Amino acid sequence: MPKGYWMGHVRVTDPAGYARYREANAAAFGKYGGRFLVRGGAAEEVEGALGRERHVIIEFPSYQAALDCWNSPEYAAAKAERDGAGEAYLIVVEGVG
Repeated sequence: MPKGYWMGHVRVTDPAGYARYREANAAAFGKYGGRFLVRGGAAEEVEGALGRERHVIIEFPSYQAALDCWNSPEYAAAKAERDGAGEAYLIVVEGVG
């Protein structure tokens, strides 16, 4: 069964609010087996202009687990902390089997 991934690109506008989100999302990621592969760090746009300074890739045991996490009440509570703290673009994708 292929793994699932969240790929996110974020522009943080309220660091304190985003820090609360980072603390709150641990419950959802723990419950659904999410594991950070990329969480911030150095990045350089080499083609195109995404215009976000923070990049995140989270691996889940399956595509369904990744979707279930996104739709969970645990993640909804965490996301409420992020709302207003930045601009995010997130996609859930299925990995290669």
